[in-house]
Formats: sequence, structure tokens, C-alpha cells
Amino acid sequence: MTQRIAGVDEAGRGPLAGPVVVAAVVLDPQRPIAGLADSKKLSAARRDALALEIKAHARFAIVEVDAATIDRMNILAATLHGMRLAVEALDPLPSEAWIDGNRLPQNMPCACTAFVKGDALHACISAASILAKTHRDALMRRYAEQFPGYGFADHMGYPTSEHLAALKKLGPSAIHRLSFRPVRELVDGDLWLA
Repeated sequence: MTQRIAGVDEAGRGPLAGPVVVAAVVLDPQRPIAGLADSKKLSAARRDALALEIKAHARFAIVEVDAATIDRMNILAATLHGMRLAVEALDPLPSEAWIDGNRLPQNMPCACTAFVKGDALHACISAASILAKTHRDALMRRYAEQFPGYGFADHMGYPTSEHLAALKKLGPSAIHRLSFRPVRELVDGDLWLA
């Protein structure tokens, strides 16, 4: 039986708004994809092109873990939960999952190994990094239209000075993570109402 290794990575642990997105990817050894790398080292155009190629030539699953779940579980637990769900969504299940980072999800349906900076070491994790990042960026651009004024298409929910100023002026949107300190402090102090 051919070994099926799924690379697993996430995008969006640090933002104040939007989901954390997790991707799991099983590459086809018969159809190698040139240029796979850590998504943060690639231009947006290159990421988008590679994402199309990955979707055409690999098996993949993408999971969104929303802000309410992040607030309920905490960001680390929500990310690990998303990783397990993404691997479970692959059909057939992989024989092993290679996870980017230093923590492993519990109750995985297969063996798994953590790799610090795995998105720069293993093509399957690079592919997962690219799918998670491109999926989340597209989602945040849609949220920018749904929730105007926050600038989500520019900062993707990360805590830039522009985002913090909009948050102070407008208050949190339905996709803000209320448990994250800058948002929580505004909510607790009702600062945007001052």
C-alpha cells in the first residue's frame, strides 16, 4: 500500500477577526508541483497560482474555525481542533499527518508528527500552508464587503494601527474574536461608545 502523508498547516492564528483556516493536503507523487514553499515567502500571485495547481493535482480538505469557536476554546485548542477535522475530512484517510508547529492535535485518526517550520521543510506542509492562506485571504476580502469600514481586505484581520482605529470607532463586528485582548478591552470598557 502506498503511504499517504497529509501535510497540515493553518493561517490566521494572530488576527483579531475572522476564522483560523486549516488545510490538509496529500500530494500525488506522480504529479509533483514545482515551487512549493512557505506561503509567507511567496507573492500573492504565486500563492494563487500554486493553490489552483494544488487543487487540481492533490487531495485536500480545508476547514474554517470561526471566531465564536476560537473564543470558546482558545486559539491554540481551536487550531488543533481544526487540524483534526481537516485530516478527518480527507478520503481516504492518510496513513500519517505531518503537522506544522510543535503541538499535535489529540484523537487524530492516523499517526502524526510535528515539524517546527515544517512549511519550509516538506512540500506537503507547504501546500497546506498555501491553501490555508489563499482560502483565508479570499474569505477576508469577502468579509471586507460584508463589514465595511474595518479594512479587512488590506490587513486580513491582523492588529494593524488602521484596524485598531476602525475597531475603536466602529466596535467589534460579528467576526471579531472577543477573547483577544484589544477587542476584549474595547468591549469591557465600551471604548467605542465614548
